[in-house]
Amino acid sequence: MVSLKNNYRLGRSYNELSLLQQCKTLLTVATFFLGAESLFAAEVNSVALSENLAVTIAVSDNPNLAEVNERYKALLDVPSQVGALPDPMVSLNAMNFPTDTFSRDQEPMTQLQVGISQVFPFPGKLGLKEEAAEYEATAAGHSVDEVRLQLVKNVKSKWWQLYYLDRALETIKNNQALLRQFITVAQTKYETGKGLQQDVLLAQLELSKLLDQEIQLEALRRNQAIKLNILMDRAANEVIVLPEQVARSMPDVADENVLYQQAESSRPLLKKMESKVEAARSRLDLAERDFYPDFKLGVTYGDRTGDNPPPMGGARSDFFSVMVGVKVPLYAGRKQSKAVSQRSSELQMNRYALIDEKSMVMAAISSAVTDYQEAKQQFSLYGTGIVPQAQQTVQSMLAGYQVSEVDFLNLVRSQMTLFNYELQYWKALSNAKQALARLEAAVGEETVYE
Repeated sequence: MVSLKNNYRLGRSYNELSLLQQCKTLLTVATFFLGAESLFAAEVNSVALSENLAVTIAVSDNPNLAEVNERYKALLDVPSQVGALPDPMVSLNAMNFPTDTFSRDQEPMTQLQVGISQVFPFPGKLGLKEEAAEYEATAAGHSVDEVRLQLVKNVKSKWWQLYYLDRALETIKNNQALLRQFITVAQTKYETGKGLQQDVLLAQLELSKLLDQEIQLEALRRNQAIKLNILMDRAANEVIVLPEQVARSMPDVADENVLYQQAESSRPLLKKMESKVEAARSRLDLAERDFYPDFKLGVTYGDRTGDNPPPMGGARSDFFSVMVGVKVPLYAGRKQSKAVSQRSSELQMNRYALIDEKSMVMAAISSAVTDYQEAKQQFSLYGTGIVPQAQQTVQSMLAGYQVSEVDFLNLVRSQMTLFNYELQYWKALSNAKQALARLEAAVGEETVYE
């Protein structure tokens, strides 16, 4: 961007003393405000929210991540429950009491019983239930990792969007200052009879456009700050100040095939889907084993009172009973066989879902690599070629305008073109960093570089 100092140096070739004096005044005022702005920036940078700090806060405080983590903890307690035997049943019975007297001594079969019974599923069923639950808990653990991965990606993306908006607003303010200087120069030339009033009006119009764009960007920045605050579990209206200087390095990423392999072994989402497949396979095995019966074993002790009649005589003996029950799969055609069919379809469903998810992950990797390479090349092109060339063009135009060799319209157009190129420069940086964040999330780890 053309600095005020460069404009002042070029302005010395202009002969009107009043114009030179006004330029000196503008330079003094601009220097004062730029100095004040630098002091303010130095002060806020001490509490600036860096990208890493934003990620750390979000991972620590985000309620959605905490919710998924608590669900995982809950599912960890399920396997031991479903793998345990059903609770035994204790029974107390009053047997064969005569209805005329309800006496315990009247009838020999009258007794008070206490018993206990236990259901024993067919061998292997409990183990399969526990195995399926363990796979489900493992899948929930991978869900925690996946949510954390997506949270980090979203935080980084919002952070870089905010950074771009900060730089865009800074660029707009600098261009506003230059346009105000253009207006001053145009007014002076008009007042001395060497310029046109339409030049002044044109510069004022472009300044008004920049003011309107500043209003829009300020509102957009506030909305992005709200979203970032929510991700960090902060108050929506909390002020976010970002550092002005950041690393602009653009590392080379690994080959796409290498990234595919990394994703297959590292992406939590794929691990989750694989655990879902294993859980479905265990439930299918359990459904097939449901054709085999469960057993029920029970024992009772019956307490009797009174004496036996002659000729046996003597006190009545207590009773001890053993009971064995077998659950018969009598309706296997309507129940067990249908359950096997259901579980088989669920297993296939999870297998297809895994294949589909792998395809989507690979597509996300390729898309992120493409976006990163595009933004990286644009960033280099704007930074080393287009922006410096546009700066030189503006300087040349300004020098030509001050000696009436270039019309004001072309000068303003060249400055606005430079302005747009500067915005594209910062946009390319932001897009590249956001693409890297998406790539890291798609692969499942941060080691995506060569």
